[in-house]
Amino acid sequence: MRQTALLLASGLLFTAGAARAAETPAPAPATPAPAAPSSDPTQVRPGDYVLDSAHGKITWSVSHLGFSTYYGQITDVTAQAVLDPKEPAKSTLTVTIGTDSVNGLDDRLNQHLKAPDFFDTAKFPKATFTATSIEPTSPATARVNGDLTLKGVTRPVAFDATFNQAGINPVNQAYTVGFDGRAVIKRSDFGINAFLPLLGDEVSLRLEGEFKAVE
Repeated sequence: MRQTALLLASGLLFTAGAARAAETPAPAPATPAPAAPSSDPTQVRPGDYVLDSAHGKITWSVSHLGFSTYYGQITDVTAQAVLDPKEPAKSTLTVTIGTDSVNGLDDRLNQHLKAPDFFDTAKFPKATFTATSIEPTSPATARVNGDLTLKGVTRPVAFDATFNQAGINPVNQAYTVGFDGRAVIKRSDFGINAFLPLLGDEVSLRLEGEFKAVE
């Protein structure tokens, strides 16, 4: 009798356990991980992009009296781009630069850079660049030609752009395309003639930009 009761109890427990298991929903399928960023420019998503201003800046350098190369940055940069990976020459780019963000890493120098001798930021708070043509020079590089307006003067300027990679940014989950660029301009072309020729006329520019897709 006792053995029969034990068997009956075991059967009831098994039945109850099976019922609870049947009531438990199956786990949802795992979300597939996003594809790793690609260094293949042909895989870039076509469409509209905006510059992530937290990761877009201009680093400038100029000869200081021939003794050293002085470096600084401009950090207030906004930009819009339309990217066409199949026909890169049809891509577009417009950039707006807040000149008051020029930074020579020295307070007295910053005041002078913002004065009429140099950027005259009170009178000319913005500089702009608009691409007029884009010429691919290799699968991952291009020559970007355009018009730079600085201190009220517009001159043709070109820079060499290098595609880094594109894909989902693991921090903010935004689809992002990254580029670097290099350019050399003459400040005298834009009426910035202070201390020439002691202070270098040629200014080297290093450009960095991460562009987010407009969803």
